[in-house]
Amino acid sequence: MITLQQGGAYLINGTKIVPDGPEAAAAVRSETGKEITREEAAENTIAYGILKSHNTSGNMKKLKIRFDKLTSHDITFVGIIQTARASGLQKFPMPYVLTNCHNSLCAVGGTINEDDHMFGLTCAKKYGGVYVPPHQAVIHQFAREMLAGGGRMILGSDSHTRYGALGTMAMGEGGPELVKQLLNQTYDINMPGVVGVYLTGAPVKGVGPQDVALAIIGAVFQNGYVKNKVMEFVGPGVASLSADFRIGVDVMTTETTCLSSIWKTDEKIEEFYEIHGRKEEYKELAPGDVTYYDGMIEVDLSRVRPMIAMPFHPSNTYTIDELNANLMDILDETEKRAQVSLDGAVEFHLKDKVKDGKFLVDQGIIAGCAGGGFENICAAADILKGRYIGSDGFTLSVYPASMPIYMELIRNGCAASILETGAVIKTAFCGPCFGAGDTPANNAFSIRHSTRNFPNREGSKLQNGQISSVALMDARSIAATAANRGVLTPATDFDGEIGKYRYHFDSNIYANRVFDSHGVADPNVEIQFGPNIKDWPAMGELPENLVLQVVSEIHDPVTTTDELIPSGETSSYRSNPLGLAEFTLSRKDPNYVARAKEIQKAEKERMNGGHPCQALPVLKEIMGTVKAQYPEVNHTNTGFGSTIFAVKPGDGSAREQAASCQKVLGGWANIANEYATKRYRSNLINWGMLPLLIKEGELPFANLDYLFVPGIKKAVQEKAETITAYRVGKDGMTGFELRLGELTDEERQIILKGCLINYNRVS
Repeated sequence: MITLQQGGAYLINGTKIVPDGPEAAAAVRSETGKEITREEAAENTIAYGILKSHNTSGNMKKLKIRFDKLTSHDITFVGIIQTARASGLQKFPMPYVLTNCHNSLCAVGGTINEDDHMFGLTCAKKYGGVYVPPHQAVIHQFAREMLAGGGRMILGSDSHTRYGALGTMAMGEGGPELVKQLLNQTYDINMPGVVGVYLTGAPVKGVGPQDVALAIIGAVFQNGYVKNKVMEFVGPGVASLSADFRIGVDVMTTETTCLSSIWKTDEKIEEFYEIHGRKEEYKELAPGDVTYYDGMIEVDLSRVRPMIAMPFHPSNTYTIDELNANLMDILDETEKRAQVSLDGAVEFHLKDKVKDGKFLVDQGIIAGCAGGGFENICAAADILKGRYIGSDGFTLSVYPASMPIYMELIRNGCAASILETGAVIKTAFCGPCFGAGDTPANNAFSIRHSTRNFPNREGSKLQNGQISSVALMDARSIAATAANRGVLTPATDFDGEIGKYRYHFDSNIYANRVFDSHGVADPNVEIQFGPNIKDWPAMGELPENLVLQVVSEIHDPVTTTDELIPSGETSSYRSNPLGLAEFTLSRKDPNYVARAKEIQKAEKERMNGGHPCQALPVLKEIMGTVKAQYPEVNHTNTGFGSTIFAVKPGDGSAREQAASCQKVLGGWANIANEYATKRYRSNLINWGMLPLLIKEGELPFANLDYLFVPGIKKAVQEKAETITAYRVGKDGMTGFELRLGELTDEERQIILKGCLINYNRVS
């Protein structure tokens, strides 16, 4: 089903794979009759061509990218615009679309969600942007329908910003990276590796895009095969997939931890643009005659079967048939894994859901940027037609990804087929994907065609003794399970017909409701604020030395951004930096906030001209120990704050708040064995936090210990590769080594200034 090439590979004429090695050059010459170096062949990827056309540095090893368009939703755009305003923003320099699909219920916190929406509308008018009102479209569907273009690049403040199937290289990053684009700065990265995804065959009936995506994720996540690389989809199997199918696979590439994705394009993608009234945006994209990839994933689509990603990660994958055949063993293993993810905070049971040898689920959801596509819902309607979900505990909700899709489902009768079963169809909303809608009952098990199934991602709260869980599946198998009244069933068991429906895009829905400035700014417009919309607090520059207290220690193999800053109803507070910070690590380490605030008292006292020991007397002993070895150190040249240790933090969302909340609580650094994603590390840097690294297996400190980092400012300025830090204890100071990893000159300046706002601030 999935094969990973060990090492690089050449692709000849788009159809023949030649593994890299001693015989590769001769094999390439035999096939093509010409000599070509690996470096020349690497320039023939689709990705290389797009990156080159958007690079402003003149150096293809050190890229400085300017994107064509930007997009954000309503739990990120307020912070982004507030940051840019503090840095002198006058006008959006490129198309910037503000969608409202996360806090669109307006059901939590009184007026604060709608206040954010009105902030977005007035900013779109003032600075020349586009505003998509609540319930019209989820962020990525609007981008597919109205923004994507062949050979283009789009940057979004959501991790699932992926439009590669349409020939657009898109990336999801934290808000500060969008701020840089708004301030005419660049997205700076080393030239990423490019991994080919070579598709052959065609999916069998009942297999959908989520099945293919989960099969790939299961094969590459743990080994980091595509981490921070571009996935390039090629091969004859691409032609067997519709545009909607490709989109459904593409959006899930985020869960592999790749940087971005791109696909070869053809007449099916050209038809997609034509249907949406934008045929001129189509561009034929294909790899060169001889193309070199840094890795190759071979996928035989005909061998993929309905998949399920069990709690609590998209990479915890099995075929549904495999699960059903080994129920008790796999459920037992899942329960054991869960206790690691949940830190044993609550009891978690799945085996009690097995009745008469069958696994009974409690809820089905088809939603969002992954599941809410037209073909997914039409296929689900065909499987459900004439069946009923029953009147017991099982429920099914369907969220079309945009109003135009919803309208077409009404016109072609699929909506009626779904509603007749007892299922519910709702408007475009991302809530079920991040815990702000359809939260299951305690101990319930939900199957979802959405993007993630991290702990508590569905909305349950460990701190309140609650736990429910999500498994990821394709809409087709969710429908088959619903038709079987909650008995887990793969869609390949469905013996009826799954039709092909032609899509008709109604552009009037957007034309009549979406505000589009067409790039014309109106500086006379007054921005509409609400009482929850707050400015970022003042942040100081990096001091010469640091005293850090470790205030949280996390030893999970991977720590998600949902654990660093929970999603769900907390999203309503993302326009209020200090208010949101109260939720930091609340579901993972409830003591974190109080501990961080305690050491922050010392820094606040110092910044106000006082002595840190007055605010935190324990520091008198700590500083005494430090001064015995470093007599020049004092409270005027030393900062005080917090740090956390996590093995591999940052998997998941692009949300900058995973870092900024630590910063506003006095965080100066993270210490990790590695960072799960480039975007989380970038968020740390942009908020002036040191992305420190320590060798795996070495941990010369424990939670609540104090660390002293001498000469940290000089180390950053002089590009030191290693930093000597010390654990400060009653028995003196014990030294150990930290690394900063590679930083650009601009990133170093941001850290030295204390954050991106300070770096760009206009006085």
